[in-house]
Amino acid sequence: MATSDFTTTLMVDKTPKEVYDAINDVRGWWSENIEGGTEKLNDEYIYHYRDIHYCKIKLIEMIPGQKVVWQVLSNYFKFTEDKSEWNGTKVVFDISQKDGKTVIKFTHEGLVPQYECYEICREAWTNYIQESLRDLITTDKGHPNSKEDDSFDAQLVEKWNLA
Repeated sequence: MATSDFTTTLMVDKTPKEVYDAINDVRGWWSENIEGGTEKLNDEYIYHYRDIHYCKIKLIEMIPGQKVVWQVLSNYFKFTEDKSEWNGTKVVFDISQKDGKTVIKFTHEGLVPQYECYEICREAWTNYIQESLRDLITTDKGHPNSKEDDSFDAQLVEKWNLA
């Protein structure tokens, strides 16, 4: 059965361990503006980008060299009617090998075309995975959102129960 969850796949000339380590270096490819742990099972962190997007994420599955799964515990989008579209969704990184290369299958389970944020989120995830994560894996330098591009609004986080 076909799924409508957003998925993108990346193949690199690195080991599954190197790929796994890069995925867990979230500040190295997604955003430097992350508050909390991002490397151990049950770690929770808050991602934020200006006053546009905040979400609280928990690492719920980690199999070294094979898989990483994040659960979105709470979410806020400034630009959608339903501010909480990602609530309860999962972000899955499946790592495998094919033809001597490592394959990353990224799936945002629950990010579906019916969501108002789908197109902008699809474009953003594609850039983060196909460009920033790829470059972190292959050159040790990703392109995360920088701290200079952001401001953390603690009142908004409290208002939307993200803390």
